[in-house]
Amino acid sequence: MQALSSPKWALASLSLSMLLSSLGTSIANVGLPTLAEAFDASFQQVQWVVLAYLLAITTLIVSAGRLGDLIGRRRLLLAGIALFTAASALCSLAPTLGLLIAARTAQGFGAAIMMALTMALVGDTVPKARAGSAMGLLGTMSAVGTALGPSLGGVLIAGFGWQVMFLVNVPLGILAVLLVHRFLPVDGPRTTTDRPRFDHLGTLLLTLILACYALAMTLGRGSFGLLNVALLCTALLGAGLFLRVESRAASPLIQLAMFRHPALGSGFTASALVATVVMATLVVGPFYLSGALALDAAAIGLVMSSGPLVAALAGVPAGRAVDRFGPRRIGVTGLVTMAAGSALLPLLATRFGVTGYIAPLAAITAGYALFQAANNTAVMQDIRADQRGVVGGLINLSRNLGLITGASVMGTVFAAGSGASDLATAHPGALGSGMRMTFAVATGLILLALAVGTAAHRLAPHENRSGS
Repeated sequence: MQALSSPKWALASLSLSMLLSSLGTSIANVGLPTLAEAFDASFQQVQWVVLAYLLAITTLIVSAGRLGDLIGRRRLLLAGIALFTAASALCSLAPTLGLLIAARTAQGFGAAIMMALTMALVGDTVPKARAGSAMGLLGTMSAVGTALGPSLGGVLIAGFGWQVMFLVNVPLGILAVLLVHRFLPVDGPRTTTDRPRFDHLGTLLLTLILACYALAMTLGRGSFGLLNVALLCTALLGAGLFLRVESRAASPLIQLAMFRHPALGSGFTASALVATVVMATLVVGPFYLSGALALDAAAIGLVMSSGPLVAALAGVPAGRAVDRFGPRRIGVTGLVTMAAGSALLPLLATRFGVTGYIAPLAAITAGYALFQAANNTAVMQDIRADQRGVVGGLINLSRNLGLITGASVMGTVFAAGSGASDLATAHPGALGSGMRMTFAVATGLILLALAVGTAAHRLAPHENRSGS
């Protein structure tokens, strides 16, 4: 069956793929206590159900984008969704924790393909004048999946058991395969003479580097030991070797010359910095809400869900604003809004309680939606068609690295600022001090992202600045 040309349905299929990959990220977290009981395992052991998925995405996402550029994005996306769907079924059938973690790793590989290629395929299926709206919709679906995961997972576990938490992805995955097969344009024919070779050495090195970095940032739950330092040093040494290999490769995984384009380098850097701040709200929020504002678990869940909900509601309007006013203006607006929210959050929360916490949190997440739509559009709009896959992978990689770094570094900043050895029993005043230090750092990171973007805009060729 030939794919039908329909931009709206094509975008719907890409949106469903983005929803599935983000749902897989968040839905398992709520089930960790149940899984610990079901498999008679410790919390540290069942944590790998989440960590394996995140590591798989982080290590494969750039390679998946490059592979899509080489063999065809539609073809690889179908394989990625099929892998994600089959792995979801295997997760629900896993008789042991080890097999569940292995299935989650395979699920993460499928999600990496979906994340990298959905963004790249926007350029193949959506007119350039509507690219901002399409990016905004993808951002909305990502936020919806993140927000829906904990609540949906909780309902499914309570009503049907933990297996259904993974099994729910199967019918959605089958639907996504059908939509992609029917509505995305068929990959064009490629001859053996115009197909570059796949960079196996570069791919292996990058995978090892990212795995070492992700493990260094996640093992030990934020406390750096000798193993963390060794892994981080290995990642740094590997990065130097990777740059040397890529500079000499005939068909490199990442063409280093791309980073001479100011929009790319600044876009990746700003994305990592901003994602670090977003993760700070998720890491320190529950401790402050429970310890300083005395909220119970249900109330904390409602307050924490307000952030993804605002991001979901702001996604589509943000994309339309990018199409109308240009990515430069909307990106700056988003960063300024995030900086204001970060600076005000500890002050308003201390004075006005829950309301004072939610209002600046809404500003942070709304600003994030604006920035994401603008930054993704700016990075992707001037990229050659044969590079969209790897660039889409790099955008998602920078976001993932920011999330991983934020989970470790910002958690450490919060603990240092509070001066408490046990955050669960810390005094409200100490938690307030931790919040002030954490979001002072967060504000600084956002201002740094703004400075990076401004410098890149000034370095860009004059003809590329108009309307941006």
